[in-house]
Amino acid sequence: MQQTVVITGASGGIGRATARAFAARGARIGLLARGREGLDAAAREVVAAGGEALVLPTDVSDAAEVEAAADAVEEAFGPIDVWVNNAFTSVFAPFTEIGADEYRRVTEVAYLGFVNGTRSALARMLPRDAGTIVQVGSALGERSIPLQSAYCGAKHAVNGFTSSVRTELLHTKSNVHLTVVQMPAVNTPQFSWVRSRLPRHPQPVPPIYQPEVAARAVLHAADRPRRKQYYAGGSTVATILANRFAGPLLDRYLARTGYDSQQTGEEVPQDRPDNLWHPLDGEGGHDFGAHGIFDDRAHGRSPQLWATRHLGLLAGVAAGGALAATLLRCGRVAGRRAP
Repeated sequence: MQQTVVITGASGGIGRATARAFAARGARIGLLARGREGLDAAAREVVAAGGEALVLPTDVSDAAEVEAAADAVEEAFGPIDVWVNNAFTSVFAPFTEIGADEYRRVTEVAYLGFVNGTRSALARMLPRDAGTIVQVGSALGERSIPLQSAYCGAKHAVNGFTSSVRTELLHTKSNVHLTVVQMPAVNTPQFSWVRSRLPRHPQPVPPIYQPEVAARAVLHAADRPRRKQYYAGGSTVATILANRFAGPLLDRYLARTGYDSQQTGEEVPQDRPDNLWHPLDGEGGHDFGAHGIFDDRAHGRSPQLWATRHLGLLAGVAAGGALAATLLRCGRVAGRRAP
């Protein structure tokens, strides 16, 4: 059945790759972001992949804009089946170098944008008792790192908010589902357009994955949303486990390595353009696409994600192996007992 999907932050990165993935299924997609140039390019890719697209320039920090976009999607395509909250912005800098207005802006987009999207989705899904909301989270929502306090704080807030709302849905026995996909470091354009006060070009902490890996995780979560959360990438699992069992050691390790590991060797001007207040891909701007500048270092596959998506197959193989081993043992025992 053709799905109606809303994706925030759809003009680039994970949102852009997710739009293409849903489009390959023939989905009708409402594309939300601030930058018109990126949205128009995303719409062309959706159509080329076999889907339908509705471009809706939206600042997700504005609840009224999000609500108007949700109305427009349902008027054009019908009831929303899946809502993907993904939009964010950030500032790379030590906490003491981030202004109060900058901190507020990151929180309004990267946290309250998810709240606004979830509210608009639930307002339409709850009366129908159907629908799925997928929050694009991050390993940094479980384990914070230096130089990204605003982003980490927002992602932690998304986790807490989502867990609370999810228990409310369980309490009412709602058939509306809410889940989170915790992402690894992903090769998105964010490292070229976020506000940065670092002396060198920001980079994701390796290992780095391509946005298509993240998109496959989002689709898997949308198809099987009953779990509280999903992990994309072995590094996400490793980070969360390390934080759970060796948090103090990880603090000291990140204090020693976290600054250099988030910067390349390329110096960048302190006044480089950024998208904190205004999109860089606005009218007449530049389309950044889904990929960032780290293609040569990014992985297009994740064995951990493959295993998550094929648990049934793996369980069957394991069961078959166990059965074969049991039969073999029984045969050996019978052979020893034979006269």
